[in-house]
Amino acid sequence: MSSPAPFIRAQQLVKKFPGVTALSDVSFDVAAGEIHALCGENGAGKSTLIKLLSGIHPHGSYDGEFFVSDVPARFVGIADAARVGISVIYQELALVDEMTVAENIYLGSEPLRWTGLVDWSKMRRQAQTLLDQFQVDLDADARVGDLGVGQKQLVEIVKALGKNSKVLILDEPTAALAEHEVQVLLNILRDLRRRGIACIYISHKLEEVFAIADRITVLRDGCSIATLKASETNRSEVIAKMVGREISDLFPRRAAQVGDVVLDVEHLSVGDTLGRTRLHDVSFQLRAGEVLGIGGLMGAGRTELLMHLFGAWGHRKSGTVSLQGKTLPQADPVKALRSGLALVSEDRRRYGLVLEEPIGFNLSLSSLQEVTQHGLVNRSAEARRNREIYEALQVKATGLEAIVGRLSGGNQQKVVIGKALLTHPQVVMLDEPTRGIDVGAKIEIYELINRLTAEGKAVLLVSSELPELIGMSDRILMLNAGRIGGSFSRAEATQEKLMQAAVAASTELGIGAR
Repeated sequence: MSSPAPFIRAQQLVKKFPGVTALSDVSFDVAAGEIHALCGENGAGKSTLIKLLSGIHPHGSYDGEFFVSDVPARFVGIADAARVGISVIYQELALVDEMTVAENIYLGSEPLRWTGLVDWSKMRRQAQTLLDQFQVDLDADARVGDLGVGQKQLVEIVKALGKNSKVLILDEPTAALAEHEVQVLLNILRDLRRRGIACIYISHKLEEVFAIADRITVLRDGCSIATLKASETNRSEVIAKMVGREISDLFPRRAAQVGDVVLDVEHLSVGDTLGRTRLHDVSFQLRAGEVLGIGGLMGAGRTELLMHLFGAWGHRKSGTVSLQGKTLPQADPVKALRSGLALVSEDRRRYGLVLEEPIGFNLSLSSLQEVTQHGLVNRSAEARRNREIYEALQVKATGLEAIVGRLSGGNQQKVVIGKALLTHPQVVMLDEPTRGIDVGAKIEIYELINRLTAEGKAVLLVSSELPELIGMSDRILMLNAGRIGGSFSRAEATQEKLMQAAVAASTELGIGAR
């Protein structure tokens, strides 16, 4: 039985920017009713390829050729791609929160009455029909701003399908989704496959790739390295092709010599701006040379805990926080930094970086006083210090003057971590440090954690990925609705035990942990 003819076929695509070759030789194809995964490290060329296929990079701005239904594509903009059935769903969703689900689905293509006015009832009817057709349990009249991230993702998909899309390109679609939302999304994609709709699926999460993809194309350094049937390969082979080398241990934790207690949290309860208690009687200790993992479901209070310890969120109702034997005041990030506590926030683009500024500017932000005398910045001392951390973290960029917003996610994360390390912290709090970065960059972050603990620093590691928590933590605390649901040593921890602690009824929780 012959394979179905490809709907999209790309041949030797080359895309260059000033001083950079983003795609140097990319060939691949996707057939109707196929889910084709694109895998590669940050900077491998995935984003550039998406922009080329969707018309953002117009014909003539690149070399090589691609075909849609065997017809050469000559897109001059995204409208041309949409007309032949290509839709892209980006990680940053393009929805208007103030509008309803129906209004978002038909934004720009609203059904009109003969008078030229929008036919609101028809639009709502058609939107609800689409939602029901694709088994999306949402009300067409619901306000999008009231939906969760996973529901918004589904609205984007229905919006694309309402345009009779033949190919959906999904860029890291599950990066911000909870586990149950991921399963809903994957089931919808399987249904689309049965309907003959093709999907190009881009994700760093290889467990999802192998759960959903028919074929996998690996990109590295702008080249298509291989296209493999998912049923005939494995994670190790895909990772090796992505990074160009074998990786024997995905979580290379090396235990360090554990020292004295550096962070002591006693019976901490914290309220939000409305006075609601969000953290309840949380107690734990963190020692020098130790990685303490913090897990839990979305809304469990993981980020709130770290933000409060740093002084950037919440009103302390009771309890104490001591850093190296001294009480740490609340609501004062400057004093937290100067006391030896650093935070790498979950949303690096929003809270960690000034995207339009260069790497050097960002690295210095939290520690500028160290290279300032009499109100003037010593530029040579600043550059020397920034160069050292830039090289130590192996940031892949053209230099310290490169604009941070143009770097890959993994390199942006290195800059955020570098900024924190320049404050000379004793405790480093990492909130989802590997979210949205590729496996090679993840290994580099893990090795950095090892170096920090070998130097006697302590690490608080928040992660929603249970294998990462188990693989990189010496101990693990699971939060459940703002309380500690369980405390586990590395030897005790299993995914089943951690998940049980995360979802256990509050009456069963142990609320203190040591």
